[in-house]
Amino acid sequence: MTRWDRTKGRPEPIGALNRVKEVESGEPLVDLREVAPSVRQLRPQVIPYVRQRVAEMCEIAAQSLPSGYHLGLVEGWRPIERQQRIYDFFWNAAVEAYPDRDFAALRRTVCRWVAPTDQKAPPGHCTGAAVDVFLLDDNDQTIDVTSPFDRFESAPTYTFGLSEVAQFNRTILVEAMLGAGFSNCRDEWWHYSFGDAGWAVRMGYSECPYGLAKIPFYLYEHLEKEHEEDMKERVSPFLPRT
Repeated sequence: MTRWDRTKGRPEPIGALNRVKEVESGEPLVDLREVAPSVRQLRPQVIPYVRQRVAEMCEIAAQSLPSGYHLGLVEGWRPIERQQRIYDFFWNAAVEAYPDRDFAALRRTVCRWVAPTDQKAPPGHCTGAAVDVFLLDDNDQTIDVTSPFDRFESAPTYTFGLSEVAQFNRTILVEAMLGAGFSNCRDEWWHYSFGDAGWAVRMGYSECPYGLAKIPFYLYEHLEKEHEEDMKERVSPFLPRT
């Protein structure tokens, strides 16, 4: 099992997230392509909207990267329906992979990777506060931040045993995002946020300015259809790869 440095970062259990007081600022969701033109979209089904300040911080992070490195957006704002779709996929995958686990154990397994929608604190992506990001090269190919492991084996940000190249590149990503003002989910090297309950817990705050956010459906209807089709092709993260 891949080891990681648990002295770094801060855990964010669901109970702690739910205790954060939401003081919605009313800050709008904006088109990341307009506010952060240096950020590249890595997946066609990405809905390129986040909170105004989050978009501005993404641009700061992207511009701070060394030559040959680019910030690629994997996920920004999610409608709650997409969040539930992802949760259901992970749940079904966990049931298949671990048929002997009871409900509570399955719940812990799934919530390790995707935030549930039935809690007081909304999932970070559904607030427009969170972004999932990769590093890309000049040809929009992903830059190694995980070898000799795969993405999920080395998911914790401070994983031991990374190759020298992967450690170097991961440090570049972490420093760029933290330097722009984001906080990082220590369980996922790709997940950063500002202003949601997760950010508040990591930073030791009792309040957060971003709650559940929405934009008109017509702005992302076609992207939801693409996401639904993409989910049909995803393989279980819990089963060995063949």
